[in-house]
Amino acid sequence: MGAQIMFYILATVIVVFSFLAVTSRKVMRATVYLLFVLLATAGLYFIIDYNFMAGIQLIVYAGGIVALIVFAVMLTEKIGDKIESPSNMQMILAGLISIAGAGVTISVLLGHDFKQSTQNIGQNVATIGENLLNYGKDGYVLPFEVVSILLLASMIAAIVVAKRKFEN
Repeated sequence: MGAQIMFYILATVIVVFSFLAVTSRKVMRATVYLLFVLLATAGLYFIIDYNFMAGIQLIVYAGGIVALIVFAVMLTEKIGDKIESPSNMQMILAGLISIAGAGVTISVLLGHDFKQSTQNIGQNVATIGENLLNYGKDGYVLPFEVVSILLLASMIAAIVVAKRKFEN
């Protein structure tokens, strides 16, 4: 019963703060709202006793990516300014795309046959670890390196933008 109440609380937090992150016109507030969404998502992983994924969620997303977003946001000149309101056409188009995305998601979820895993969780974590360091068919070394290069490039770009701002 307690887990169900926590699920509803975390689900509400995710929905409310997701909406606020998308509709907020202040960049810094949107980033903080995104942080709350990511933390609540980690809470959902803890509820279903998937501690490895919850830890990854906290370290990678809530920690690393939000820190990078805040770093990039702090270097922009318009941190206190409001984002301009979208036009009516943009809002209608975004609504239609959102409805289509929700329809696809619901159809995939309803069409999937969910089965409980019979594997030991320790074996799953070991398999994930092996795949992260594997070069072969199921390996994730190349995507990991591509993401690391992307993050490095974004940090270099942020430094260049900040340096140009201080030189002018």
